[in-house]
Amino acid sequence: MAELDGLVAVVTGGGSGIGRACAEAFVGAGARVGVLDIDPGDGTDAVLPVPADVTDQASLDRAMAAVAERFGGIDIVVNNAGISSVGTVADNDDAEWHRNLDVNVVGIARTTKAALPYLRRSSHAAVVNTSSIAATAGLPQRVLYSATKGAVHAMTLAMAADFVGEGIRVNCIEPGTVDTPWVGRLLARTEDPAGERARLEARQPIGRLVAADEVARAVLYLASPASGSTTATALPVDGGMFGLRLPRA
Repeated sequence: MAELDGLVAVVTGGGSGIGRACAEAFVGAGARVGVLDIDPGDGTDAVLPVPADVTDQASLDRAMAAVAERFGGIDIVVNNAGISSVGTVADNDDAEWHRNLDVNVVGIARTTKAALPYLRRSSHAAVVNTSSIAATAGLPQRVLYSATKGAVHAMTLAMAADFVGEGIRVNCIEPGTVDTPWVGRLLARTEDPAGERARLEARQPIGRLVAADEVARAVLYLASPASGSTTATALPVDGGMFGLRLPRA
């Protein structure tokens, strides 16, 4: 049997990047997947694309109901939808702070709340949140993004404490800089995209960006019943940024 045979997963932000890689990895492991996104893409027998907005609770409630009706329940939630902003504390106004917090932090709360009635019926319930290396390492020009991802890390621990007695495991991944269309768009806004990409690659000890499918495999591990004793864990997938302190070349 495949690792996730018979299980149903929901992935927010599943239309591209890390979310899409997660959806593909889950299907490959035998799961059926609800892809929630503003633009969720095309469906298959194993993938139900559902337009949804993590800033809208009613949208999420409808989306979860649609996935559960199609596939018979929900066992796994991957809270992956997120946005970012560049700058120091002097560079983003209140509206930009509220926008990022609404998507990256409150969006996880809304999504998990919408999924809880279904997770509570599952014998293999798991939630995996997408945090970031920015939660634990000070990165330049990322104060707003870092604040939201630090909150995701803290939320993961608190959610794990709240639901461990109900058999719902909650973990998070903390990727480094991942080679996704989203990162490509951020680079395109800089004055020197090629130079900035080279700097991002160089700051990760492995010397390259993290691949989206590498993150997806980590999410699959945390979501799988095979890791049934793993909860309240933050798993770095960051090319060594969290654990290594290498001498300068």
